[in-house]
Amino acid sequence: MRIAVKSILRRALSTPLLAGAVLVVGMSVPDMASAQSRSGTTAATFLTIGTGAKGQSVGNAYTAHARGADALFWNPAGASRPYADTHLAGAFFTHHEWLADINYNAAAVTIPVGSSVVGLSLASVDYGRMLVRTVQLPEGTGETFGSSDLSLGLTYARPLTQSFYFGGTVKYIRQSIRDNSASTIAFDFGFVLETNYLNGLEVAASIQNFGGKMQMAGLNGQIFVDVDPNSSGNNDNIPARLEMGSWDLPLSFRFGVAIPIVKLNNVELLAFGDANQTNDNNLNSDFGGALRFGNRTFNLDMRAGYRDAFLDNVDSHLTYGAGLDIRVSSVRFGFDFAYVPYELLGNTRLIDFRVYY
Repeated sequence: MRIAVKSILRRALSTPLLAGAVLVVGMSVPDMASAQSRSGTTAATFLTIGTGAKGQSVGNAYTAHARGADALFWNPAGASRPYADTHLAGAFFTHHEWLADINYNAAAVTIPVGSSVVGLSLASVDYGRMLVRTVQLPEGTGETFGSSDLSLGLTYARPLTQSFYFGGTVKYIRQSIRDNSASTIAFDFGFVLETNYLNGLEVAASIQNFGGKMQMAGLNGQIFVDVDPNSSGNNDNIPARLEMGSWDLPLSFRFGVAIPIVKLNNVELLAFGDANQTNDNNLNSDFGGALRFGNRTFNLDMRAGYRDAFLDNVDSHLTYGAGLDIRVSSVRFGFDFAYVPYELLGNTRLIDFRVYY
């Protein structure tokens, strides 16, 4: 079976024309998706926020090039791809100053186990404290409530050949607001293929957030009812709970390519492209590029991207960023920054710290 699968993949991907054709189709026919928008019809939409300054700064077109610990949030197969020589073990932390003073934080670690890699990932969103308001007291009752999102993931990835990588993640997802919460289990799967074409074309695909539905439940859904208001003397305060609706997760499919346009001793120019489809939005594409100066000890990256190329009513398309990594003995330390300007919602910034050992 494994030989047959490898043979099919080898024949199907024996030319970069296939990768280009699929990407062009994804970029040129966004109207093939459902004419009726399904925006706002899924839960846990924080799962679609690009995690980390590297991926965000290239317009989220990061499916094919992601590697190391932050690959757990983009394409789990990338966790088994070495970074800078042979580094497979690493840790990653990012802080995202998102819209409306919302904080998004994420961390991940990858641990080699033989020829495979095991990864642990955590992402959380803190919406801060908000006032409890009622019709009678629209300025607030004096109480406050909080809201938060959480994702915990366990990843397994490994190379199936010297150039083909596969990985999968199982994750626990939870959302809460005041005393209500919802949780479910979801899965991510991905692969990366490294080729010898075009200075080392990389082709990848991932499926993310394949899982159950989210349904809120908690104390705030409790009410007291009179089951028989026409009878006298009965209990008119019987506790009951409202049954809230259930919502799908934002299932996402991404197909990406990474192409080294220029590849010299100390200079490398990379171009990225992703076609992506979610179950709550139209077919869309993201683009990005990165210019690297450096050597085996020090690397400086300048990045830019253009995301949501074919979506209407998008407040921001352009993204920018930079990063550097330094080798100290056998350990590499990396720092990355991304800046995403919004016309109406304000600007957002991301800061990453990573270590490879």
